[in-house]
Amino acid sequence: MDFIFIEEMRVKAWVGIYEREKTGPQTVELNLTFGVPEAAAEHDDIADTIDYAVVTARIRRELGERHFNLIESLGEFVVNLLFEEFGAPWVKLKVAKIGVMKDVRRVGVHIQRSRAGVTVPPTA
Repeated sequence: MDFIFIEEMRVKAWVGIYEREKTGPQTVELNLTFGVPEAAAEHDDIADTIDYAVVTARIRRELGERHFNLIESLGEFVVNLLFEEFGAPWVKLKVAKIGVMKDVRRVGVHIQRSRAGVTVPPTA
């Protein structure tokens, strides 16, 4: 399986349970890796892969419009978006809130999911 990665994507998102977090969007950072068909490399055709420009635009739009209480829920939403809308067979996501706690750079969650029957090497 081939993979596309998107690193240090910064997005304004509505996420949090505290009143201070509900007054406006905050910056979250996403690191994504997702499986793509090997046909993309074989045919050199964007139609055979997942267009990362479309993925990033879709994530930005959705996270700018929705509110999530938990960073875990936000992460699961992004993973499911990649499965359902883009057909990714495997997704690894790290999503973090930036600077929300004193003396802590990031607080976040790692999620790794695959579709049934998809095996991914441990180095992915």
